[in-house]
Amino acid sequence: MAWMDKHNLTMLNEFILMGITDLPEFQAPLFGLFLIVYMVSAVGNLGLIFLTKIDSRLQTPMYFFLRHLALTDLGYSTAVGPKMLANLAVNQYTISYNWCATQLTFFGIFITCEIYVLSAMAYDRYVAICNPLLYTVIMSQRLCHLLVAVPYLYSVFLSLLVNIKIFTSSFCGYNVIRHFYCDILPLILLLCSDTHDIKLIVLIFSAFNLVSSLLIVLVSYILILVAILRMNSSKGRHKAFSTCGSHLTVIVIFYGTLFFMYVRPKSSHLFDTDKMASLFYTLVIPMLNPLIYSLRNKEVKNALTRTWSMCANILLKIHCNIH
Repeated sequence: MAWMDKHNLTMLNEFILMGITDLPEFQAPLFGLFLIVYMVSAVGNLGLIFLTKIDSRLQTPMYFFLRHLALTDLGYSTAVGPKMLANLAVNQYTISYNWCATQLTFFGIFITCEIYVLSAMAYDRYVAICNPLLYTVIMSQRLCHLLVAVPYLYSVFLSLLVNIKIFTSSFCGYNVIRHFYCDILPLILLLCSDTHDIKLIVLIFSAFNLVSSLLIVLVSYILILVAILRMNSSKGRHKAFSTCGSHLTVIVIFYGTLFFMYVRPKSSHLFDTDKMASLFYTLVIPMLNPLIYSLRNKEVKNALTRTWSMCANILLKIHCNIH
């Protein structure tokens, strides 16, 4: 037993990641592609956070939740993206023990929080369409902050619980993670100690997160659909659909990817297929969300135009003062 403890300590200074591909000729193109995807994602989400914070016309509950959606997108894509890009650039697929724990912690916090932020956005759209006269009363600043604060606190608790259980357990000598980042299930496969409790915690909380959040979304949109069908005006129906369009698109993409990843028969789980799906929801979805909300939302486009004009005027004044 003493030999096992010593062996664990010497072997677990770092983990080896399988990476995205083991073909050298694909590494440079993939690095270029994912660098562009991550940069577009980071700039887009930072832009949304900045825009919804400073523009006076975007100070509504809808854009408050959108700001936190952008923050969670930025959070979990940054937990994975830079390290993945660094590994591709130097062709060295290793990650230190501490950085692996840190990556898993922050990824867990932001991905769990995103699920509940999307649910809060669905509830917000329900109130806006089904109770428009009471919208500002129901969606008070206090409730909005509560709907965001509780998921953040819950996500931190859950992520720390799982991480502490994993990283206080005994690892075997084999330290190769069958993934391009530190994820829960590939790490559990490396444990030598009994994994029953960890698997049970992950299963219970994953099912709870998925079912509870999806239930809120489904109930909200069923009530929204009923309310829209009862509208007499076609203009009113079109306006109601347009206010939900961006959020509904994001919901379908996000939950569709999660279901593809986790609600499939075990026999159909192929390593390369799972990697592609993971790449999609860790890097592509955070890039798509700001694009969807920017391209489909007139208020965001108008705010972007106003902010761009304001910045251009400030730069012009600075230039004139210098010369």
